[in-house]
Amino acid sequence: MAQLNDDVKKVLQNAEMWVLATADQSGVPNAVPINFVKVLSDSQIMLVNNAMKKTIVNIKNNPNVAVTVWHEHEGYQIKGKAIIQTDGANFEDGVALVKKEKPFLDPQGVVIVNISEIYITTPGPDNGKQL
Repeated sequence: MAQLNDDVKKVLQNAEMWVLATADQSGVPNAVPINFVKVLSDSQIMLVNNAMKKTIVNIKNNPNVAVTVWHEHEGYQIKGKAIIQTDGANFEDGVALVKKEKPFLDPQGVVIVNISEIYITTPGPDNGKQL
């Protein structure tokens, strides 16, 4: 299991948007921008579901996901298994995160990614290197 280091956390916390990629049962990819996110621990990240209809169906059928994030000239790809939560402390945190900035949105759940791999996507000699 991969762990988030300080460099990755800095990019995650400063990025304006993350991209969540899933695939359906046939392997057809789907990628969506995610605005409301949180680092839960060194091995978990949370993404808030505001309008992820196809993404949620994909995760229920295939929990393997990839999250790409970048800030300025530094980027990472995080892979792992996702679980969907529609109640509990993480869900409540996700709702509060959204309502603070956009009270008119109605979050339907959160996606928790248990991180298994992290790759560098920053251009340069380390591009593609696994952390």
